[in-house]
Amino acid sequence: MGMDLYSENILDHSRNPRHWHALENPDIDYEESNPLCGDHLHLMLHVDDNGVITEVGWEGQGCAISKASASMLGEQLVGMKLEDARNISKEEVLENIGLPLGPVRVKCALLSLKVLKAGAYGLSSPEGAPTPSAE
Repeated sequence: MGMDLYSENILDHSRNPRHWHALENPDIDYEESNPLCGDHLHLMLHVDDNGVITEVGWEGQGCAISKASASMLGEQLVGMKLEDARNISKEEVLENIGLPLGPVRVKCALLSLKVLKAGAYGLSSPEGAPTPSAE
């Protein structure tokens, strides 16, 4: 895919984010902010008795990269086992973006993964909780 197509994909996901809604009674509910840029993401997941993610919801505000990354990750998560979601790598998320990013933009792109991993590992509070490294 050429750079223009990646840019269009990011703009599409940013302007029309998939799974951008709140879920009632989520099984996993976690949110965090990126202090460098002010992006904020709130993740909600429904997980069935077999450990499969059946529904994803995101809310928050952020730059185009942050929103697009959350949207793309949300599409990837539906139907995935929670155990497999815990193993998504930063390289996979950055590959979805498909553009070279500077250090600050990498943090924007990885916020959704950081929130996913913290929620998937059952951390209840970003303050003082040891979050798995998404970097």
